[in-house]
This record gives sequence, structure tokens and C-alpha cells, in this order.
Amino acid sequence: MTMNRYHQWLCNSRMWARAVERDLLPWALDDVQLGAETLEIGPGYGATTRVLERRAGGRLSVLEVDGGSAERLRAEYGDRIEVVQGDGCAMPLPDGRFDAVVCFTMLHHVPSPRQQDQLFAEAFRVLRPGGIFAGCDGRASRGFRLIHLWDTYVPVPPGTLPERLRAAGFRTPDISLRNDYFRFRAVRP
Repeated sequence: MTMNRYHQWLCNSRMWARAVERDLLPWALDDVQLGAETLEIGPGYGATTRVLERRAGGRLSVLEVDGGSAERLRAEYGDRIEVVQGDGCAMPLPDGRFDAVVCFTMLHHVPSPRQQDQLFAEAFRVLRPGGIFAGCDGRASRGFRLIHLWDTYVPVPPGTLPERLRAAGFRTPDISLRNDYFRFRAVRP
């Protein structure tokens, strides 16, 4: 995964952190119960993790592919949050451990639709029966593309997501659109 300097600055800015806290995560997780064990995939600089730490009812773990970002998160959270360095397409985590798996504005950084589908299958694998997979991502647009010049940028067409989540084993996928974002929820039977 690559990110240009502007994108790095934006994702690490107070402006983005405020938008995540006040708007994006409240909308993305409206009526979602996280449970005792929650996993966040791809926290990056941690703006979403800061909000989840306060919201999660139990233990929060994060899975971050970038070694430098994982180290920064470990330094910030210590033993309050389990930080695992690893790829969302091949999670170094046991089957059925989590009540909820979440990811926010990171799916478009997964390098191909095939790898995105692997991430969905891995989210399914690490969830307990009855667990929820939820999150949000940006919708393809000219502005979204400009922020991602020279980045890994593979937007997920929201219309394809229900079938892709069903193929991973989920049931009752629900997709909602709002402005430049979509949110999703799906349950492991």
C-alpha cells in the first residue's frame, strides 16, 4: 500500500480526526453493537482507533499492515489495545475470536478486488457465529481520486458489495449510501 504525502498529512490531521469522531464513525456504527472482542482492520494513523477505544464495550485489537504505523500505535496505546502487525488478507489471528470486525476508509487501499475478497473471507473467519462485520469507505469520484494520486487506489463499488460479502459467507449484508461514502454491515451465521 502506498500513500502520497498529502494523503498522509490528511489522514494524520486534526481535521480528519474531528470528522471521524463527530461524523464518520457515528454514522458508520449507528446501531452496531461491538461486543466483548472487537478487531479493527487497517487503523493507519489511528484516528478511528481513538474513537473505537472509547466506544468498544470490551477488548479492542487492531491489525495494521504497515510496520511503522503498528509501532506508533503500540507506543500510543501500550497494553490498552492489542496491536498486531499483519495483512488483512491473511490475518495472523485465530478462527472465531471476535464479536465484531470493523474497517473504515481503508478498503480502497487493498490492491485488487481479489485481495479485497480475501479480506472479507478473513473477516468472516475470525468472527464468532452471530458476529458483525461493519465499516465504511469512500465512493469513487474525481475528488476521491485526486486525494489518492500515486496511491494504491481500488475503490469498492457499493453495488457489488452485497454479493461479495455473501460469497465470503456473510448473511444479510446491508449497504447504505451517503454523500461520498458508503457503510456496510453483514452478519456471520
